[in-house]
Amino acid sequence: MSDTINVPLTSDEIEMLVDALEVDLEGYLESAKEARGNNNREDVKTFTEAATRIQTLMGRLQDFVQD
Repeated sequence: MSDTINVPLTSDEIEMLVDALEVDLEGYLESAKEARGNNNREDVKTFTEAATRIQTLMGRLQDFVQD
């Protein structure tokens, strides 16, 4: 596992990061869909894994965003 780094951020900055991750997530999901259509299993696995990691990080960050 990677080392933990503490970075003080405002809730607005965290929201911006979550928004950027959502866009990134959409790109990976679309890439996985295209790879699936091309029967490229290795890329499907790679893009799906990236999407899952992004979703996990988004979930962790969203805990800090005030509604």
